[in-house]
Amino acid sequence: MRAITVEPGKPRSGLLEDIPEPPVEHGPVLVKTLAVGVCGTDLEILEGAYGFAPPGKARLVIGHESLGEVLEAPAGCGLEKGDWVVGVVRHPDPVPCASCAAGECDMCRNGQYSERGIKSADGYASERYRTRPEHAVAVDRKLGERGVLLEPASVVAKAWEQIERIGARTSWKPQRVLVTGAGPIGLLAALLGVQRGLEVRVLDRVTDGPKPGLVRDLGATYHTGSVQEAGAGADVVLECTGDDRLIHGAMQIVAPVGVVCLTGISMGERMIPVDIQRLNRKMVLENSVVFGTVTANRRHFQAAAASLSTADQGWLDRLISRRVPLHRWTDALVRQPADVKPVVTFV
Repeated sequence: MRAITVEPGKPRSGLLEDIPEPPVEHGPVLVKTLAVGVCGTDLEILEGAYGFAPPGKARLVIGHESLGEVLEAPAGCGLEKGDWVVGVVRHPDPVPCASCAAGECDMCRNGQYSERGIKSADGYASERYRTRPEHAVAVDRKLGERGVLLEPASVVAKAWEQIERIGARTSWKPQRVLVTGAGPIGLLAALLGVQRGLEVRVLDRVTDGPKPGLVRDLGATYHTGSVQEAGAGADVVLECTGDDRLIHGAMQIVAPVGVVCLTGISMGERMIPVDIQRLNRKMVLENSVVFGTVTANRRHFQAAAASLSTADQGWLDRLISRRVPLHRWTDALVRQPADVKPVVTFV
């Protein structure tokens, strides 16, 4: 079968190659891949900046944003032949730590977890893969190819769950939300904010292309100025870029008793001057919270599936900006001006 593989740590080593069928020890559920999404993490792995091959192997099958159709499943496992599924990305460590033992491998404490297509486990960018029933989440077939958005949506479903848990420490009724970054994560974060009945503002630097219209059609407001102008008085800030200036700005403008959620990962070594004492006084005296979040567990995938199923399906269609066939998979890596989410199709 064909698969997209890479030699982790070696730039531009990505290949479309024939590999053996997935081994039965990977799980009793056999899935035919329909599509995989391409995100920044995939690009970093292909550039050699990140990624770890499975133990004993030199190459890694990439792809962690998946959509597939079940070909085989054991009786009574909750899945049947013909079901459409999305694979959970992070799997528990073998120890397991307290979090992994509780089914929350997204909060793994010892770092020995594996991640499909990223760390120590082959991903979903192969024509077929195997997995365990608990690592496959069924999606409504009415979603169609939009189901490939479930993995990034699970990340923001977790973010919103954590925001609401933190807010429950007091009688907090947020009204205004700032989302920094109008990429797929930012747009899906805005969607879940609008679904909660909140006033949502989205800050991004582009002035044309699909992003402004996508934000407006959500019923949110699009901004291209400073974080101070866009987010003054925001009760919640979801920072989805990893940009150090936006992170600093978010902590400065969040309202008292507000929550800043960091979902973007900073890259590079740029440093900016920060008045730590002033920032400390603000955060302490206003009871503010800043926290980071990454990946998701099965509960968040299920919450994301519910959110996507109730969203405007035409709007979700517009997030998938390009569909690239498997034999031309490298085309999906070249960013186009109108790109939001490129997808590699397997059928």
